Amino acid sequence: MSRNLYGGGANTNINGLKFEQDTDLKEAILKIKGYKIDGKELKYNDEPVGLLLAKHSLYKEFLEPKGVNYKEIISKQLLPDETIFIYKTQILHIIEKKFQSISGSVDEKLQTCGFKLRQYEKLINNLNEKNCWKVEVRYHYILSDWFKDKKYKDTLEYIIDEQCDYYFNELPMSVLNLPT
Repeated sequence: MSRNLYGGGANTNINGLKFEQDTDLKEAILKIKGYKIDGKELKYNDEPVGLLLAKHSLYKEFLEPKGVNYKEIISKQLLPDETIFIYKTQILHIIEKKFQSISGSVDEKLQTCGFKLRQYEKLINNLNEKNCWKVEVRYHYILSDWFKDKKYKDTLEYIIDEQCDYYFNELPMSVLNLPT
């Protein structure tokens, strides 16, 4: 029997946390000339261009101040790893990071993207109605190399079929359509 080098449960969480830190959106954006972050606001050449939100701040600092109470729209709060709202494009990018080094529960979590996208769309449709906005939602996965294995071919095709997308180890900044 081969020795488990990565562990499961708590060790998977440690590995996943390291992966999340290695794929930090804020750090990646700050490496681009002209960008800075003031609180949650993303600025380019001192002009506001978007909001960086994660977990609960999507609700507390974006939806709730605009009159959206998730409890009236969806039955359970979803907590994205990272979210960025780009003012110019009016696109809310939901970013989920999935690290895997052995078979486990993350495998099946990838298949929830369509459901989660629809839940976020319900929230954003309510936001749009209350504020006369036209915000759209995009759902992105950042995956570790583990998911390049051919056994994930069907899952990766499903992600695309559900109008979501995925990238390995990083999110190309071009996907966000940030000013440069």
